[in-house]
Amino acid sequence: MKTTPYDTDLDRNPANHQPLTPLTFLERAAAIFPSHTAIVHGPLARSYAEFYARSRRLASALAKHGIGKNDTVAAMLPNTPAMLECHYGVPMAGAVLNTLNTRLDAAIIAFSLDHGEAKVLITDREFSGTIREALALCKAKPLVIDYDDPVYDGPGERLGSVDYEDFVASGDPEFAWRMPDDEWDAIALNYTSGTTGDPKGVV
Repeated sequence: MKTTPYDTDLDRNPANHQPLTPLTFLERAAAIFPSHTAIVHGPLARSYAEFYARSRRLASALAKHGIGKNDTVAAMLPNTPAMLECHYGVPMAGAVLNTLNTRLDAAIIAFSLDHGEAKVLITDREFSGTIREALALCKAKPLVIDYDDPVYDGPGERLGSVDYEDFVASGDPEFAWRMPDDEWDAIALNYTSGTTGDPKGVV
């Protein structure tokens, strides 16, 4: 094949290429609209600046725990502020977020934790019955972090060794998070429900 001037000295570099990633959306929103409301959950309201700082704190706390590129962080959470923070904080640490389907049974959750090689599991106490059983079934031994949703007043217990708010508070709000090296880097892992066999992972 013939080489043309377009094939010479035009390699990808920081001056002409930036990996596509949703992480920059939150960074920009916090810079342009820092005081605008980003999250409303019951009586709680957080700004984009607070959302960004907490996501960076989560990333920092995960990094302090040794979580880095291509490590899986599983989350068994409903649509709460913690779940939103996981969607940014986990990939800011270079890790891969595995959001678990809260409607699935313990056996499928256990399979997902094992297959995804979860190093951390952030779980709402609302799902403690399913998670307790799943942890007993799986071989993975993730760090279990409890989230206690302030608007949930139903049954459930804490299963982990650390509280989510304490974990986030241990992180640095100025954490220098990393952009992905390449837009083909994994950012999320999801599983099918396994209705015709074992669940299938989708990266």
